[in-house]
Amino acid sequence: MGSCLTKIEREEMVTRCRGRKRYMKTFVEARQALSSSHTMYLRSLKATGSALLQFATAETPLHHPVTAPPVSVPGPQQPPMSPTSWGTSTTVSSSAVRPPPPPPPVQGSWDFWDPFMPASSPAATEEDWEETTATMSEVVMTPVRATAPEPAAEMAVVVSAKSKELVEIIKELDEYFLRAAGSGNQLSSLLEVPSFSFSDQRSTGKVYGYGKSLSPLLWTWGSSSSKMDGFGKFNEEVLHNNLNGSHCSTVERLYAWEKKLYLEVKNAETLKMEHEKRVKQLRRLEMKRADYIKTEKSKKEVEKLESRMMVASQGIETTSAEIIKLRESELYPQLVELVKGFMCMWRSMYECHQVQMHIVQQLKYLNTTPSNNPTSEIHRQSTLQLELEVQQWHISFCNIVKAQREYIQSLSGWLRLSLFQFNDNSVSKTKQDSAIYSLCEEWHLAIDHAPDKVASEGINSLLTVIHGIVVQQAEEHKQKKKSESVFKEFEKKTSELRALENKYGPFSMPDSSGAKNPVADKRAKVAILRVKSEDERAKYEKAVSVTRSMTLNNLQMGLPHVFQAVTGFANVWMHAFESVYNQGKAIDELHNVKMILPR
Repeated sequence: MGSCLTKIEREEMVTRCRGRKRYMKTFVEARQALSSSHTMYLRSLKATGSALLQFATAETPLHHPVTAPPVSVPGPQQPPMSPTSWGTSTTVSSSAVRPPPPPPPVQGSWDFWDPFMPASSPAATEEDWEETTATMSEVVMTPVRATAPEPAAEMAVVVSAKSKELVEIIKELDEYFLRAAGSGNQLSSLLEVPSFSFSDQRSTGKVYGYGKSLSPLLWTWGSSSSKMDGFGKFNEEVLHNNLNGSHCSTVERLYAWEKKLYLEVKNAETLKMEHEKRVKQLRRLEMKRADYIKTEKSKKEVEKLESRMMVASQGIETTSAEIIKLRESELYPQLVELVKGFMCMWRSMYECHQVQMHIVQQLKYLNTTPSNNPTSEIHRQSTLQLELEVQQWHISFCNIVKAQREYIQSLSGWLRLSLFQFNDNSVSKTKQDSAIYSLCEEWHLAIDHAPDKVASEGINSLLTVIHGIVVQQAEEHKQKKKSESVFKEFEKKTSELRALENKYGPFSMPDSSGAKNPVADKRAKVAILRVKSEDERAKYEKAVSVTRSMTLNNLQMGLPHVFQAVTGFANVWMHAFESVYNQGKAIDELHNVKMILPR
């Protein structure tokens, strides 16, 4: 029996159907992953903008202690230690402190994405920006049209040399992070994204407590919850549960039909092998002129098997027809809408990131008045939160690209195996067969050639510079603790010196026995501690100055680069999906023309 089953499993038809079933199972899982990664990417855009604004709000007073406008700071700033309590203070000029060099730029090139900044001469282009006279805050964007693919909207984006506060610039960035995230809402409905909730720091303005469970997501799967019993036993309910023709429902029903088809084909092959065996037995009986009753019994068994084979064949045809019907009437239109949705979303994201790329050019005009204001604990927490959100942005970007690759790979694999008939005739492709296969092949090609590595490295470079700030803030905090510790020891020894002076007098001399003068000894120790205290104080002031300089320098270098990278990627994908969509429309129009032409 085991040998027979092994032989059946090796039959070409069974092998094909098993492959189709596996591809469709992967497709079901890939659809869920694409839906989740899409949601997470939109969430990461919102969270990054929010965390960046919180960070800038905490940083702005530190850079502009006099001229900064009143802003909402989520807590009092920690005041610097009073110079009068240090005795003779040691001053370190912040102008003499040079921040560490910025990280090297990410290697990569874009062919056509930026009408303002040619890739061949970035240095000259920055010079051009300084000659521009119009204001940056007025950005004109052409509304996105979701009905048909068109060239990217042209935007009048210019920048002036008027200095803005850091928080003003980041607030503009945050606005376009929100717009970019909002551009995926229509696609979210097509993908039937899972409902979820998360604690939004915009509502509370608090950043404490992130160290334990930062931005937890509580997932609640909605329509995407599988009714496949763990992708196990075939469930009849799934086959006939339409769920209003949703993509999730279509994909799950296709998988259910594929499992049914696999079992039916496997059963048909089993009957076929059994029929062949019974026919041979009957022929042997007839050749031997065996007993009539025995021969007739064998004939009836063969006839019964032939009847069962006919029923099995009809079942295969019915199941195949249902799969083709689902593929043509539901899946293909859904795929066209998804391509259109991706095209519109990435067009909007390109426009938003392009504006952001020009907004951050204003960072060069920031008022860089040296400041020795220390980093507060709230600011340290907001920096850690920013690092976390940029890290999540990087992870979710990689995931959304990976999920889409797996989605289209599994779908293309299923189509390659499923576009055939269960008979000896040649494959007869319908209009939809050709259209859906062509659409998916073009989609697959576009995804495979996506330059996601450049964008991924761009986001990761921002993460690197933010991490540099985190490390420097930690070093400043460590030096602060060390400085305070030495100062406390200095105060303690000074108090002990005063007690000794009160006991022995400030000018006591050693006695005739040659014993040491306790006042003089204590005074010498206090003097050493005074010098050490002033030295640690100077190191702390230097660390503060380095933090302030590094923060601004890293933002000036990191933010333009990340928006350059994501703008380029969004533009490439926008054009890729436009190409897929336009070719799909062209194929449809060609078939429609052929259908109305006389034969």
